Amino acid sequence: MTLPITPSFRLDGRRALVTGASSGIGLACAVALAEAGAEVTLAARRADALEEAATALRDRGLTAHAAPLDVTDLAAVRALTERDEPFDILLNSAGLARHSPATDTTEADFDAVANLNIKAAYFLAQAVAKPLIAAGKPGAILQISSQMAHVGGIDRAVYAATKHAVEGMTKAMAIEWGPHAIRVNTICPTFIRTPLTEPTFADPEKRAWIEGKIKLPRVGAVEDIMGAAIFLASDAAAMITGTSLLVDGGWTAG
Repeated sequence: MTLPITPSFRLDGRRALVTGASSGIGLACAVALAEAGAEVTLAARRADALEEAATALRDRGLTAHAAPLDVTDLAAVRALTERDEPFDILLNSAGLARHSPATDTTEADFDAVANLNIKAAYFLAQAVAKPLIAAGKPGAILQISSQMAHVGGIDRAVYAATKHAVEGMTKAMAIEWGPHAIRVNTICPTFIRTPLTEPTFADPEKRAWIEGKIKLPRVGAVEDIMGAAIFLASDAAAMITGTSLLVDGGWTAG
């Protein structure tokens, strides 16, 4: 009897671009991909924080580079993705939320959130995919979406709209780029404890709402996203494209 062999979760020899990588989920995913063997380029606006993170990764014996980048600067995005060999993996964790009742949403807030969460995410995926297609190489494109891409939430109409849009473009890109062996998926976290979410968790009413929605007996941590990133970037997910991996503690199940 010939037994099947489990596909590898390793990423040795692959180049990964992680945006929003100076802190939180983006940094955690950069660590995960590097630990799995990828050569990781960390990109975000904060140059000092990026270099500190890349240095910490290199101190662990991992391969990491810092690339200061505003992902809404589409020319800068193209320059980075066309500078060297194509990136085999993109993990886009750059995102923005400005919560308010839908009746109070300002045009400025709508534009800021949509510009980063939809437009920048769209053209970042395009900028990574085009060199892969030209080189005839397979790839994995991952967008950090949200559980709010599958449900609604009070004061989150704009944010939920942008994340629903990310799910739609992910499906369409997966269909178009599938023949080129480029897989496109999203990771949809619940509320994750990061420096940016600490004010939310510090509010007893909001924390109670979150804990009431999550079915597991704790809130999320960045470590909960790291395994999902490795899995979807690796050959273990070779037949997965155009879908979302919910890391939401059962939020959307209810």
